[in-house]
Amino acid sequence: MRSFIAKHGLKPRENGGTVQIIPTPNAQIIDLIKTGQLDGAWVPEPYVSRLVVEAGCRVLVDERDLWPNGDFVTAHIIVSTEYLEAHPDIVRAWINAHVMVTQWFRENPDEAKRVVNAEIGKLTGKPLPDEVLNAAWSRMRPTWNPLEASLVECANAAYNAGFLRAKPDLTGIYDLTLLHDNPVGSQQD
Repeated sequence: MRSFIAKHGLKPRENGGTVQIIPTPNAQIIDLIKTGQLDGAWVPEPYVSRLVVEAGCRVLVDERDLWPNGDFVTAHIIVSTEYLEAHPDIVRAWINAHVMVTQWFRENPDEAKRVVNAEIGKLTGKPLPDEVLNAAWSRMRPTWNPLEASLVECANAAYNAGFLRAKPDLTGIYDLTLLHDNPVGSQQD
């Protein structure tokens, strides 16, 4: 969000601007918006869809529109070098399972939604309403591709916003050997 507002000539209040940015746990944002304590939010799914359905909000910026092909990194699989070197077979099996599950999710969206929502229900005590789940699902594209360019851009944005002391050098951050060993994972995603 800080990068987005900077590109549009705005600054956060702490830098002399007019935009107040309040880091807030996603789970609290809906209630804060409903009670008028927040005017907007930059959130991942399913919170975007929950804000639209449950709080009557509108999507002003779809982050997919800000990235080439609408793809950007939201999460990574991380393993320590020490663990990888000691247990490459376990890491390989985990990556292969990740690729297979991701492929299954993409090929079986209706069943995948049911599985995910059942787990959300177990974890939170309440599954998402179908309207929220369907809207959230329509905005996501699971992938095993780490989308390196978007990670680099996010890191540079964090540096430009003052969250990092040094400009990040992410050269060599990825070792995709085990991913490329997987017949499906080696395919362009």
